[in-house]
Amino acid sequence: MAPRLKKPVRANWSNAVLVCAKCTKKVDGGFGEGRRRSLAKSLRKHLGLGKGRKSPVGIVEVKCLGICPKGAVTVVNTAQPDAWLIVEPGTALDEVAEALGLALP
Repeated sequence: MAPRLKKPVRANWSNAVLVCAKCTKKVDGGFGEGRRRSLAKSLRKHLGLGKGRKSPVGIVEVKCLGICPKGAVTVVNTAQPDAWLIVEPGTALDEVAEALGLALP
């Protein structure tokens, strides 16, 4: 008997943002208050988003996106897969959100 699909799980996401975890680790934080947080956590907090599938936008750290810029983090909005961003630590989160096409609440 072949494996079957399980029941689907709903999410409230309108889109998903992928943040490279390898880049994040290399820059050792660099975002948010005191530049101590990762870009994913800082962006979630800045936009007032929760974590998980009940959030309106998913901001997810993924293993490696394969770009590996020096001193920056690679980010992709899945609604705009043709435009990848390279974000340097200390970049204003408003600017990052606007470039990703995410509306501020």
